[in-house]
Amino acid sequence: VARCFENRSIADDERINTLEEQLKEAKYIAEDADRKYDEAARKLAITEGDLERAASRDLRALRAANPTKFCSKILELEEELRVVGSNMKSLEISEQEAAQREESYEETIRNLSERLKTAEQRATEAERQVAKLQSEVDRLEDELLSEKERYKGISEELDQTFAELTGY
Repeated sequence: VARCFENRSIADDERINTLEEQLKEAKYIAEDADRKYDEAARKLAITEGDLERAASRDLRALRAANPTKFCSKILELEEELRVVGSNMKSLEISEQEAAQREESYEETIRNLSERLKTAEQRATEAERQVAKLQSEVDRLEDELLSEKERYKGISEELDQTFAELTGY
């Protein structure tokens, strides 16, 4: 029985170690996703600022240089604005997907943490059971030793009585 609990305790320890590794990996993945999202948002903000400044400079230069080119440049900029809008939508979708993945990772972390907690509780209970069983084994061993000594005493007494009866 003690060996069974010991094997179960070892299996629980291995499971705890596996869960801890999975938890570390999930945290790493979530942190990586956050970092990538922050980097994409930063790049987007920088690009939008650069685009606004460049568009403003182009408009001023075209207005001053050639009104016909100014109109064609406006059309060009409107097309570029549509492309930027499309890129923004794409980034928003990516952001939503990253948020969903992050939620999924957080749920995985919560589940793994709960499983780890449960496994630790089972391991603690198994250790208590092993201690109880070891105590019972020790008591039984003491009782066996006492009975062996009693048996030895009775055997010696019987041998002595037999020797007296046979005259030795």
